[in-house]
Amino acid sequence: MTQSSDVPETTTIREIRDETRTIRSFVLDAEIEDAEPGQFIMLWLPGVDEKPMSIVSPAPLTISVARVGPFSTALHRRREGDPIGWRGPYGRGFRLDSERRALLIAGGCGGAPLYFLAQRAVEANVPTTVAVGARTVEELLFVERFRALGADVIIATDDGTEGVHGPVTEAAQPSLTSDGDPPVVYACGPERMLAVVHQMCLEHGVEGQLSLERYMKCGFGICGQCALDDLLVCKDGPIFTVEELVDNRDFGKARRSATGRRLPLR
Repeated sequence: MTQSSDVPETTTIREIRDETRTIRSFVLDAEIEDAEPGQFIMLWLPGVDEKPMSIVSPAPLTISVARVGPFSTALHRRREGDPIGWRGPYGRGFRLDSERRALLIAGGCGGAPLYFLAQRAVEANVPTTVAVGARTVEELLFVERFRALGADVIIATDDGTEGVHGPVTEAAQPSLTSDGDPPVVYACGPERMLAVVHQMCLEHGVEGQLSLERYMKCGFGICGQCALDDLLVCKDGPIFTVEELVDNRDFGKARRSATGRRLPLR
């Protein structure tokens, strides 16, 4: 087992799995014994860059990455056996309430950290529902894996090719407002989706925890690049409670560029 460390460690890629047309999972020849769902590592490609990646599984250490830019494209070109570097884990993870049912809402690549959380929830005998959303059926992530865990799965696609025709937040609404004890909501996905989840939780008085993403360099609170108003995503998050994001001036509205400039959220 590998303990957490701020010093990059070099390992190799043990296995590569194609999950969707644009998402691949990379299983590394490494393990982390103290990682929590929602935490992240800093992944290093020698000669390319270093980026934060959510932990799908700590043993073996697994990440799932969408091909969206130069770094992820370079990663997708790697092969099994190639060297790779990492450090971590970093950040504040999800806090599972073992006494309340769990409603996990995943948009796009958001299923990555939520799969780790779903494993922990099922192991703790927490009734678990996972709402998985994507633009089309071919982009749905981890649906069968969530089912294999024993979770109830709700599917939504923007184009209606699978499950509910519409956003995953609408598909999750009945589970949020059903009779009985309210769930704890755990969500990860595009920030505009998270802003909707945030409002849903406030309107219904439901506890929620949201996984946020920002441009990040150091991973442990030194560079300040991941500022979210007066918070740092790498240190104060990446998991934030609904209450912590009330009145936050950046959440759902603004992001920062690599130079630190405040820009409208895309």
